[in-house]
Amino acid sequence: MTATATRAADLIEQENRFGAHNYHPLDVVCTKGEGVWLTDVEGRRYMDFLAAYSAVNQGHNHPRIAEAMIAQVRTLALTSRAFRNDQFPPLLEKLCRLTGFDKALLMNSGAEAVETAIKAMRKWAYDKKGIEYGKAEIVVADGNFHGRTTTIVGFSTDPDSTSRFGPFTPGFRIVPYGDLQAVEAAIGPNTAALFMEPIQGEGGVVIPPAGFLKGLRALADKHEILLVLDEIQSGLGRTGKLFAFEHEGIRPDGVTIGKALSGGFYPVSAFLANDAVMDVFTPGIHGSTYGGNPLACAVARAALEVLVDEKLVERTAELGAHLKARLGSMKTDKVKEIRCIGLWAGVELRPEAGGARKFCYALKERGMLCKDTHVNTIRLAPPLVITKEQVDWAVDQLEAVLQG
Repeated sequence: MTATATRAADLIEQENRFGAHNYHPLDVVCTKGEGVWLTDVEGRRYMDFLAAYSAVNQGHNHPRIAEAMIAQVRTLALTSRAFRNDQFPPLLEKLCRLTGFDKALLMNSGAEAVETAIKAMRKWAYDKKGIEYGKAEIVVADGNFHGRTTTIVGFSTDPDSTSRFGPFTPGFRIVPYGDLQAVEAAIGPNTAALFMEPIQGEGGVVIPPAGFLKGLRALADKHEILLVLDEIQSGLGRTGKLFAFEHEGIRPDGVTIGKALSGGFYPVSAFLANDAVMDVFTPGIHGSTYGGNPLACAVARAALEVLVDEKLVERTAELGAHLKARLGSMKTDKVKEIRCIGLWAGVELRPEAGGARKFCYALKERGMLCKDTHVNTIRLAPPLVITKEQVDWAVDQLEAVLQG
């Protein structure tokens, strides 16, 4: 073995020895990122087709975001919300003006944004709708992925997520994803909200039937309940719109965002909502020491500016159509279904193909990194700065391994 190869093996052994085994990553040890490229400790470059689950939509180590982070870390990183800082207000205005929501509540991880949304939905139900305290229910979908906290995994249908972590928080009704009749049947006098992903990313880029989001909006209006959407993976350009809900011309009452909100530099998330929802929060009932810290705000502002100034949403719409066409023209008998919207695709393989993971390893050997999910699906989600030529190269690699 070479010295660098030994270093990679040593690092993997070190991780396995001292780290909890709560992930099963591909055996590539990355040390540098730039644009769509990752470099490992052996000096080999790979095209990244996962983009840290859409966290690096702006590309790895975007210089403009890096400069904003370095400048801010040299002046002020954290005050807590006990004091005000000069970076927080400008980010709030930028978020609200860009997205059209009245208010933003800043947190750190995506799961924290979801927990914030759950609190908002429940408190709105008690304060505004008059549901008896402790009885509020939220309608959610099977196959969902909203995070890893005990409350969130309690309404997951993934056995890995729920693995012996109970008892779970009550108050959730799970319905089949994409089934409007089932959603309406689950709505009762104690229903506070409908809470779903407009596209289920972790589920394998599962796209609901046309009209599903419009139907959710209509049901929410009919029953005077909230519609809140989780756009932590699907939002900020991934689908060729700023938000996935824009594809059906609707607006939810609230939305959770994260991941690409910082361009992959720092954990930043937010719950965005209209005044009627956000006004349920009063001083002292919810917060986070790091939420809205100056460093996070400077990074997020730069990340949003890159998204807009480089027209990454428009670029994704154009390249997404090309990616969909290229994937659909692949010559292979191993594919059961291809689901693609923007620069986001789930390539679901037939069971007899033997699972998606081995193909992810075959792609790694060809210089392309992506990840399997739910045994038989390969997820594709490159940084939005990718070029048409790079998309073509990647699909060529995928077709080659699926023909093998």
